[in-house]
Amino acid sequence: MLTCKSLLIKHEPAWDLATRHPFLDNCKSGTIQPGQFNTWLVQDYLFVTVFTRMAARLLAVAPVAHFDVLLAGLSALKDELNWFREKAAERRLKLNTPMQESCRRYCQFMEDVSLEPYAVQAAAFWAIELAYNQAWQLPGAMVKPYNEFAERWGNPGFTEYVKLLEKQANEALIAAVPEIQQRTERVFLEVAELEREFWEMAFAV
Repeated sequence: MLTCKSLLIKHEPAWDLATRHPFLDNCKSGTIQPGQFNTWLVQDYLFVTVFTRMAARLLAVAPVAHFDVLLAGLSALKDELNWFREKAAERRLKLNTPMQESCRRYCQFMEDVSLEPYAVQAAAFWAIELAYNQAWQLPGAMVKPYNEFAERWGNPGFTEYVKLLEKQANEALIAAVPEIQQRTERVFLEVAELEREFWEMAFAV
């Protein structure tokens, strides 16, 4: 039976590339170039605006029993978007900037996956949140100012939220026919590749 855990085990190499990257290592050591980090920050804000729409579409097709967790996530996204705006203002960055190609592909993926059955959407949503949670935890403690970013996505509360998303995705996958499970696996691998590309984008500056 396909589960979130089985996806992580089967595709461990791809997931490692999604959650471990020199960008994060350089944040840990404080050697990331300001231009690289700022590029990532602005593009991530643009990503989160589309991710918020994905969350809303997921809620629209979710079973009522899953509402509480998803609504909590939407509330957190509201705070996150405001936080991004504060960080951009502190750094004097313009958020109304064009999407870079990696960001555009990821956003298109999120729009496309919203047309999939709920099980596929739930697994994709979990995978995206897990990628952020793990990526900002795995390097270990980061120096200022990047420790604030690691705390936002690597804190215990966010980790528990991701576990709840995993539980809901697994519940949906249990009832999924083999074709839907196969589509879920393909989508999981797409998330892994898109995450890797998004970290890499900052080094193109």
